[in-house]
Amino acid sequence: MDDEILIGEGVLLDARPASFASRLLGSLIDLLVTGVVAFAILLLGVTAGQNLDAAAGSALGIVLAVTVMVVIPTTVETLSRGRSLGKVAMGLRVVRDDGGPVRFRHAVVRALVGVLELWLTVGSVALITSLVHPRGKRLGDMLAGTYAVRVRGGQRPLPPLVMPAELAGWVRHADIRRLPDGLALSVRQFLGRVDGLHMASRVRLGVELAADVERYVAPGPPPGTHPERFLAAVLAERRDREYAHAIAVARQAAVETALVQRLPHAVPDPAS
Repeated sequence: MDDEILIGEGVLLDARPASFASRLLGSLIDLLVTGVVAFAILLLGVTAGQNLDAAAGSALGIVLAVTVMVVIPTTVETLSRGRSLGKVAMGLRVVRDDGGPVRFRHAVVRALVGVLELWLTVGSVALITSLVHPRGKRLGDMLAGTYAVRVRGGQRPLPPLVMPAELAGWVRHADIRRLPDGLALSVRQFLGRVDGLHMASRVRLGVELAADVERYVAPGPPPGTHPERFLAAVLAERRDREYAHAIAVARQAAVETALVQRLPHAVPDPAS
């Protein structure tokens, strides 16, 4: 899928492109901030250029324009790893096509192309290309290999897992081998979103996931067990066992730490 990123560990991450409305609002915020900064720089330039000749004044104007249109956007995106003030406000970030953070070269390309598509054309070129491109890319993004993604606001927490009462006795004594991370994640996401699935898709996914998980569980569930109840029981028991194991490990570490800190040869510990 175009909205998935394969990281080095072989895990697919869902990185949804930012909506047009959020990108537009973020750009307007950035434009407002840039306008304030440009006005302040312009005042300083006018003050500094009062005693300069025409050639020096033109050179100063070019320097100020380059600073506002290229240097400032490049510096902000490089230091913030793709998060300007407007993008922070809208919960967005500019990332590379592979999901990694933008670097200096990406920020420079975006800023240089932005002179044409944002400043010289009053944003019309960027508006058209972002509307047409499936990921909402403008020309600078196409050349730099970047795009804007949502980093907050779209994910809802999944409901907690509940152990089915009728399967608690069976699963407590079942042998559950380690589930592959991808399978466990798929089951967790399925159980958290079953109410929003079409019934046919819900049944098909439930049966398929239950068949995959059952290969790691022995003995199998009681006859007639609903696939969703079976999946919930396995994941809830898996969670409880991992929690109990973590508690036991922490207690053992505390005991070993206390033994190491004790003085040798029956020397009494100093009073605390």
